[in-house]
Amino acid sequence: MGRYRSFVAVGDSFTEGLNDPAEDGGFRGWADRVAERLAADEPEFRYANLAVRGKLLHQVVEEQVPFAVEMEPDLVSLCAGGNDLLRPSGDPDRLAKTLARAVRELRATGAEVLLFTGVDVRDTPLMRRLRGRFAVYYLHIRSIADLYGCHLVDQWSMQSLRDWRAWSEDRLHLNAEGHRLVAARVLDVLGVPCEDSWRKKWPEREPVDPRVRRREDALWVRRHLLPWIGRRIQGVSSGDGVRPKRPDLTPYP
Repeated sequence: MGRYRSFVAVGDSFTEGLNDPAEDGGFRGWADRVAERLAADEPEFRYANLAVRGKLLHQVVEEQVPFAVEMEPDLVSLCAGGNDLLRPSGDPDRLAKTLARAVRELRATGAEVLLFTGVDVRDTPLMRRLRGRFAVYYLHIRSIADLYGCHLVDQWSMQSLRDWRAWSEDRLHLNAEGHRLVAARVLDVLGVPCEDSWRKKWPEREPVDPRVRRREDALWVRRHLLPWIGRRIQGVSSGDGVRPKRPDLTPYP
């Protein structure tokens, strides 16, 4: 595998880096971590991150992919569709057609494309009932990756991400450790040597008192679930007014 000189990341909150705090007060995330490693091998390496939290797949394809095509990078990551699947109208077959069109456009530039399946949602109460819908979409993604010769990061098989210690308190976004694990998996898929391993085995945890668990669940409902439902009802997105953190393909220290 040759060295990458440029990398453009497109998508939603997962690729923006929520909730992996950066020193500048923003978010770091797996994509920044991968860029840091790629920059170590290429002095002229450039990186752009166009991802914005809350974006639906068609928004990513319409608002971000054209800029990625214009930049003509060596590597593009594309991960989106999860926000669509959480909505009643989320159709995995329709989403797959939209994703395939975007992948064709990106591959036509000569760029290598990095696609992602998501984590198995069977351990997530809010999304467990949608597990079949997610699974169908991820099977489509595997097929698209195979058809167009893309790299595939299969998070479904990452047992290390099934532990809640890899997730932030909102139970929807990875924390710093979760992003570190994903970055290690991405680099492994790309064939880039990495000191970290994504095959983490978490130490055993002490059993949690059911009463404590119920209090935690109630707190989560008040702080995260109800506000999320409220935004859906009002047609408001967490990404409204948010700009990409790295809109231009520029050198990355």
